[in-house]
Amino acid sequence: MKRTITTLFAGLLAVGLIACSKQGPDTASPEAASAPAGAKAEATVGLAVSTLNNPFFVALRDGAQAEATARGVKLIAVDAQDDPAKQIASVEDLIQKKVQVILINPTDSDAVANVVKQATAAGIKVISLDRSVNGAEVSAHIASDNVAGGKMAAEFLLEKIGGKGNIVELEGIAGSSAARERGQGFHSVVDGKVDVKLVAKQPADFDRAKGLSVMENILQGNKNVQGVFAHNDEMALGAQKAVEAAGLKNVVIVGFDATPDAVAAVKAGTLAATVQQKPELIGKMGIEAAKLLIDGKPVDKNIPVPLDLVKQ
Repeated sequence: MKRTITTLFAGLLAVGLIACSKQGPDTASPEAASAPAGAKAEATVGLAVSTLNNPFFVALRDGAQAEATARGVKLIAVDAQDDPAKQIASVEDLIQKKVQVILINPTDSDAVANVVKQATAAGIKVISLDRSVNGAEVSAHIASDNVAGGKMAAEFLLEKIGGKGNIVELEGIAGSSAARERGQGFHSVVDGKVDVKLVAKQPADFDRAKGLSVMENILQGNKNVQGVFAHNDEMALGAQKAVEAAGLKNVVIVGFDATPDAVAAVKAGTLAATVQQKPELIGKMGIEAAKLLIDGKPVDKNIPVPLDLVKQ
Protein backbone atom coordinates (compact mmCIF):
# COMPACT_ATOMS: atom_id res chain seq x y z
CA MET A 1 0.00 0.00 0.00
CA LYS A 2 2.80 2.41 0.90
CA ARG A 3 4.52 1.65 -2.38
CA THR A 4 1.28 2.37 -4.30
CA ILE A 5 0.81 5.78 -2.57
CA THR A 6 4.42 6.73 -3.16
CA THR A 7 4.15 5.82 -6.85
CA LEU A 8 0.89 7.75 -7.15
CA PHE A 9 2.41 10.85 -5.45
CA ALA A 10 5.44 10.75 -7.76
CA GLY A 11 3.15 10.62 -10.77
CA LEU A 12 1.09 13.59 -9.59
CA LEU A 13 4.27 15.58 -8.92
CA ALA A 14 5.56 14.88 -12.43
CA VAL A 15 2.26 16.04 -13.97
CA GLY A 16 2.45 19.23 -11.89
CA LEU A 17 5.99 19.95 -13.02
CA ILE A 18 5.05 19.43 -16.66
CA ALA A 19 2.10 21.80 -16.25
CA CYS A 20 4.33 24.45 -14.66
CA SER A 21 6.93 24.13 -17.38
CA LYS A 22 4.24 24.64 -20.04
CA GLN A 23 2.85 27.66 -18.25
CA GLY A 24 6.13 29.73 -18.42
CA PRO A 25 6.44 30.33 -22.17
CA ASP A 26 2.70 30.42 -22.84
CA THR A 27 1.77 32.90 -20.09
CA ALA A 28 2.92 36.52 -20.52
CA SER A 29 4.16 38.51 -17.53
CA PRO A 30 1.98 41.42 -16.35
CA GLU A 31 4.55 43.82 -17.85
CA ALA A 32 4.51 42.03 -21.20
CA ALA A 33 0.73 41.91 -21.18
CA SER A 34 0.50 45.64 -20.62
CA ALA A 35 3.02 46.54 -23.38
CA PRO A 36 1.24 47.29 -26.65
CA ALA A 37 2.24 45.18 -29.62
CA GLY A 38 4.66 46.92 -31.95
CA ALA A 39 5.45 49.68 -29.43
CA LYS A 40 8.43 51.81 -30.45
CA ALA A 41 11.53 51.92 -28.26
CA GLU A 42 12.21 55.21 -26.50
CA ALA A 43 14.14 57.67 -28.66
CA THR A 44 17.63 58.15 -27.20
CA VAL A 45 20.02 60.99 -28.00
CA GLY A 46 23.58 61.51 -26.75
CA LEU A 47 24.97 64.98 -26.07
CA ALA A 48 28.77 65.30 -25.95
CA VAL A 49 29.62 68.74 -24.55
CA SER A 50 33.13 70.24 -24.57
CA THR A 51 32.87 71.43 -20.95
CA LEU A 52 30.21 72.06 -18.34
CA ASN A 53 32.63 74.36 -16.53
CA ASN A 54 31.44 77.11 -18.88
CA PRO A 55 27.95 78.56 -18.27
CA PHE A 56 27.37 78.83 -22.01
CA PHE A 57 27.49 75.07 -22.42
CA VAL A 58 25.49 74.49 -19.24
CA ALA A 59 22.75 76.61 -20.84
CA LEU A 60 23.10 74.62 -24.08
CA ARG A 61 22.74 71.35 -22.16
CA ASP A 62 19.75 72.69 -20.24
CA GLY A 63 18.04 73.82 -23.45
CA ALA A 64 18.54 70.38 -24.95
CA GLN A 65 17.28 68.65 -21.80
CA ALA A 66 14.12 70.79 -21.61
CA GLU A 67 13.26 70.05 -25.24
CA ALA A 68 14.10 66.35 -24.85
CA THR A 69 11.75 66.11 -21.84
CA ALA A 70 9.00 67.89 -23.76
CA ARG A 71 9.36 65.47 -26.69
CA GLY A 72 9.72 62.28 -24.67
CA VAL A 73 13.33 61.78 -25.73
CA LYS A 74 15.91 60.24 -23.40
CA LEU A 75 19.02 62.46 -23.31
CA ILE A 76 22.42 61.16 -22.17
CA ALA A 77 24.80 64.09 -21.62
CA VAL A 78 28.57 63.63 -21.22
CA ASP A 79 31.17 66.25 -20.29
CA ALA A 80 34.64 66.23 -21.92
CA GLN A 81 36.02 68.82 -19.48
CA ASP A 82 37.89 70.40 -22.41
CA ASP A 83 39.90 67.18 -22.92
CA PRO A 84 39.79 65.86 -26.54
CA ALA A 85 40.79 62.33 -25.46
CA LYS A 86 38.05 62.27 -22.83
CA GLN A 87 35.51 63.42 -25.40
CA ILE A 88 36.52 60.69 -27.83
CA ALA A 89 36.14 58.07 -25.08
CA SER A 90 32.73 59.41 -24.04
CA VAL A 91 31.47 59.40 -27.64
CA GLU A 92 32.69 55.80 -28.01
CA ASP A 93 30.65 55.01 -24.90
CA LEU A 94 27.57 56.62 -26.48
CA ILE A 95 28.12 54.44 -29.54
CA GLN A 96 28.22 51.34 -27.30
CA LYS A 97 24.97 52.49 -25.68
CA LYS A 98 23.42 52.50 -29.19
CA VAL A 99 21.97 56.00 -29.02
CA GLN A 100 20.17 56.96 -32.23
CA VAL A 101 21.68 60.44 -32.63
CA ILE A 102 24.76 62.10 -31.13
CA LEU A 103 24.82 65.87 -30.66
CA ILE A 104 28.47 66.89 -30.41
CA ASN A 105 30.03 70.16 -29.34
CA PRO A 106 33.69 69.42 -30.10
CA THR A 107 36.51 70.33 -27.77
CA ASP A 108 38.80 70.03 -30.80
CA SER A 109 37.15 70.11 -34.23
CA ASP A 110 39.90 67.99 -35.84
CA ALA A 111 40.37 65.44 -33.04
CA VAL A 112 36.77 64.17 -33.11
CA ALA A 113 36.73 63.31 -36.83
CA ASN A 114 37.53 59.60 -36.42
CA VAL A 115 35.05 58.98 -33.64
CA VAL A 116 32.34 60.77 -35.66
CA LYS A 117 33.14 58.38 -38.53
CA GLN A 118 32.82 55.46 -36.08
CA ALA A 119 29.38 56.66 -35.03
CA THR A 120 28.26 57.06 -38.64
CA ALA A 121 29.55 53.58 -39.49
CA ALA A 122 27.47 52.23 -36.59
CA GLY A 123 24.35 53.80 -38.11
CA ILE A 124 24.22 56.71 -35.65
CA LYS A 125 23.44 60.19 -36.98
CA VAL A 126 25.70 63.01 -35.76
CA ILE A 127 24.81 66.70 -35.42
CA SER A 128 27.46 69.27 -34.49
CA LEU A 129 26.51 72.13 -32.17
CA ASP A 130 28.21 75.55 -31.96
CA ARG A 131 31.55 74.15 -33.19
CA SER A 132 31.97 72.24 -36.44
CA VAL A 133 33.66 68.89 -37.08
CA ASN A 134 36.63 68.93 -39.47
CA GLY A 135 37.33 65.86 -41.60
CA ALA A 136 34.08 63.96 -41.08
CA GLU A 137 30.54 64.26 -42.43
CA VAL A 138 27.72 65.19 -40.08
CA SER A 139 23.98 65.20 -40.72
CA ALA A 140 23.62 68.85 -39.68
CA HIS A 141 25.52 71.72 -38.12
CA ILE A 142 23.67 74.08 -35.77
CA ALA A 143 25.49 77.25 -34.80
CA SER A 144 25.56 80.99 -34.80
CA ASP A 145 27.63 82.58 -37.56
CA ASN A 146 30.88 82.98 -35.64
CA VAL A 147 32.55 84.90 -38.47
CA ALA A 148 29.70 87.42 -38.50
CA GLY A 149 29.92 87.65 -34.70
CA GLY A 150 33.65 88.40 -34.87
CA LYS A 151 32.97 91.17 -37.39
CA MET A 152 30.23 92.56 -35.17
CA ALA A 153 32.59 92.66 -32.18
CA ALA A 154 35.37 94.32 -34.19
CA GLU A 155 33.13 97.00 -35.67
CA PHE A 156 31.75 97.89 -32.25
CA LEU A 157 35.20 97.91 -30.64
CA LEU A 158 36.68 100.20 -33.31
CA GLU A 159 33.72 102.55 -33.01
CA LYS A 160 34.15 102.77 -29.23
CA ILE A 161 37.90 103.53 -29.40
CA GLY A 162 37.42 106.10 -32.13
CA GLY A 163 39.02 104.04 -34.88
CA LYS A 164 42.52 104.16 -33.41
CA GLY A 165 44.55 102.68 -30.58
CA ASN A 166 46.18 99.52 -29.27
CA ILE A 167 44.07 96.39 -28.98
CA VAL A 168 44.44 92.89 -27.54
CA GLU A 169 42.86 89.65 -28.75
CA LEU A 170 42.32 86.74 -26.36
CA GLU A 171 41.84 83.57 -28.37
CA GLY A 172 39.86 80.45 -27.54
CA ILE A 173 41.07 76.86 -27.62
CA ALA A 174 43.41 76.24 -30.56
CA GLY A 175 41.77 73.83 -32.98
CA SER A 176 38.20 74.80 -32.13
CA SER A 177 36.14 76.15 -35.00
CA ALA A 178 34.66 78.85 -32.76
CA ALA A 179 38.10 80.33 -32.03
CA ARG A 180 39.15 80.14 -35.66
CA GLU A 181 35.94 81.66 -37.05
CA ARG A 182 35.57 84.42 -34.44
CA GLY A 183 39.17 85.40 -35.01
CA GLN A 184 38.64 85.34 -38.77
CA GLY A 185 35.68 87.70 -38.53
CA PHE A 186 37.52 90.01 -36.15
CA HIS A 187 40.62 90.25 -38.33
CA SER A 188 38.59 90.85 -41.48
CA VAL A 189 37.68 94.21 -39.92
CA VAL A 190 40.76 95.29 -37.93
CA ASP A 191 43.58 94.10 -40.18
CA GLY A 192 44.96 96.84 -42.39
CA LYS A 193 43.62 99.66 -40.24
CA VAL A 194 46.53 102.13 -40.15
CA ASP A 195 45.68 103.64 -36.77
CA VAL A 196 44.91 100.33 -35.05
CA LYS A 197 47.67 98.13 -33.67
CA LEU A 198 47.19 94.58 -32.38
CA VAL A 199 49.74 94.61 -29.55
CA ALA A 200 49.00 91.10 -28.28
CA LYS A 201 47.18 88.00 -29.53
CA GLN A 202 47.30 85.06 -27.13
CA PRO A 203 45.16 82.01 -26.34
CA ALA A 204 43.39 81.78 -22.98
CA ASP A 205 41.38 78.64 -23.85
CA PHE A 206 37.90 80.10 -23.26
CA ASP A 207 38.68 80.07 -19.52
CA ARG A 208 38.12 82.94 -17.06
CA ALA A 209 41.14 82.21 -14.85
CA LYS A 210 43.39 81.95 -17.91
CA GLY A 211 41.87 85.13 -19.31
CA LEU A 212 42.90 86.87 -16.09
CA SER A 213 46.46 85.51 -16.01
CA VAL A 214 47.12 86.02 -19.74
CA MET A 215 45.83 89.60 -19.59
CA GLU A 216 47.93 90.29 -16.48
CA ASN A 217 51.03 89.13 -18.34
CA ILE A 218 50.18 91.27 -21.36
CA LEU A 219 49.66 94.37 -19.22
CA GLN A 220 52.99 93.86 -17.45
CA GLY A 221 54.69 94.49 -20.78
CA ASN A 222 52.33 97.13 -22.13
CA LYS A 223 49.66 99.08 -20.26
CA ASN A 224 48.91 101.28 -23.24
CA VAL A 225 45.82 99.33 -24.28
CA GLN A 226 42.54 100.85 -25.45
CA GLY A 227 40.54 97.76 -26.40
CA VAL A 228 40.23 94.01 -25.84
CA PHE A 229 38.34 91.41 -27.85
CA ALA A 230 37.92 88.04 -26.15
CA HIS A 231 36.58 85.04 -28.09
CA ASN A 232 34.18 84.33 -25.23
CA ASP A 233 32.74 85.98 -22.14
CA GLU A 234 34.69 83.92 -19.63
CA MET A 235 37.98 85.28 -20.98
CA ALA A 236 36.49 88.79 -21.25
CA LEU A 237 35.51 88.71 -17.58
CA GLY A 238 38.98 87.50 -16.62
CA ALA A 239 40.55 90.27 -18.71
CA GLN A 240 38.31 92.85 -17.03
CA LYS A 241 39.62 91.81 -13.61
CA ALA A 242 43.20 92.19 -14.85
CA VAL A 243 42.48 95.63 -16.30
CA GLU A 244 40.82 96.70 -13.06
CA ALA A 245 43.72 95.41 -10.95
CA ALA A 246 46.15 97.31 -13.18
CA GLY A 247 44.27 100.53 -12.43
CA LEU A 248 43.44 101.18 -16.09
CA LYS A 249 40.41 103.22 -17.05
CA ASN A 250 38.28 103.35 -20.18
CA VAL A 251 39.55 100.09 -21.71
CA VAL A 252 36.82 98.82 -24.06
CA ILE A 253 36.32 95.06 -23.52
CA VAL A 254 34.07 93.04 -25.82
CA GLY A 255 33.16 89.41 -25.17
CA PHE A 256 31.19 86.75 -27.00
CA ASP A 257 28.25 84.54 -25.88
CA ALA A 258 26.13 86.86 -23.68
CA THR A 259 26.30 84.63 -20.61
CA PRO A 260 24.37 85.92 -17.55
CA ASP A 261 27.59 87.12 -15.86
CA ALA A 262 28.65 89.00 -18.98
CA VAL A 263 25.25 90.63 -19.50
CA ALA A 264 25.31 91.75 -15.85
CA ALA A 265 28.82 93.17 -16.39
CA VAL A 266 27.62 95.09 -19.46
CA LYS A 267 24.76 96.55 -17.44
CA ALA A 268 27.23 97.49 -14.69
CA GLY A 269 29.52 99.14 -17.22
CA THR A 270 32.55 96.91 -16.66
CA LEU A 271 32.23 95.21 -20.06
CA ALA A 272 31.42 97.31 -23.12
CA ALA A 273 29.52 94.63 -25.02
CA THR A 274 29.08 90.93 -25.71
CA VAL A 275 27.98 89.22 -28.90
CA GLN A 276 24.80 87.40 -28.00
CA GLN A 277 24.48 83.78 -28.92
CA LYS A 278 21.52 81.77 -27.70
CA PRO A 279 22.86 78.54 -26.18
CA GLU A 280 19.47 77.33 -24.92
CA LEU A 281 18.13 77.72 -28.45
CA ILE A 282 21.10 75.83 -29.90
CA GLY A 283 20.38 72.93 -27.52
CA LYS A 284 16.66 73.04 -28.28
CA MET A 285 17.24 73.09 -32.03
CA GLY A 286 19.66 70.17 -31.65
CA ILE A 287 16.94 68.00 -30.13
CA GLU A 288 14.42 69.15 -32.75
CA ALA A 289 16.79 68.13 -35.56
CA ALA A 290 17.66 64.84 -33.82
CA LYS A 291 13.96 63.92 -33.51
CA LEU A 292 13.41 64.63 -37.20
CA LEU A 293 16.29 62.29 -38.08
CA ILE A 294 14.97 59.58 -35.73
CA ASP A 295 11.57 59.87 -37.44
CA GLY A 296 13.21 59.49 -40.85
CA LYS A 297 12.63 63.10 -41.89
CA PRO A 298 15.15 65.39 -43.62
CA VAL A 299 17.03 68.23 -41.92
CA ASP A 300 18.97 71.14 -43.38
CA LYS A 301 22.74 70.69 -43.52
CA ASN A 302 23.40 74.08 -41.93
CA ILE A 303 20.95 75.50 -39.40
CA PRO A 304 21.78 79.10 -38.40
CA VAL A 305 21.05 80.57 -34.97
CA PRO A 306 20.50 84.36 -34.87
CA LEU A 307 23.06 86.74 -33.29
CA ASP A 308 22.68 90.07 -31.52
CA LEU A 309 24.89 92.53 -29.65
CA VAL A 310 24.33 93.34 -25.99
CA LYS A 311 25.92 96.71 -25.30
CA GLN A 312 25.90 99.62 -22.87
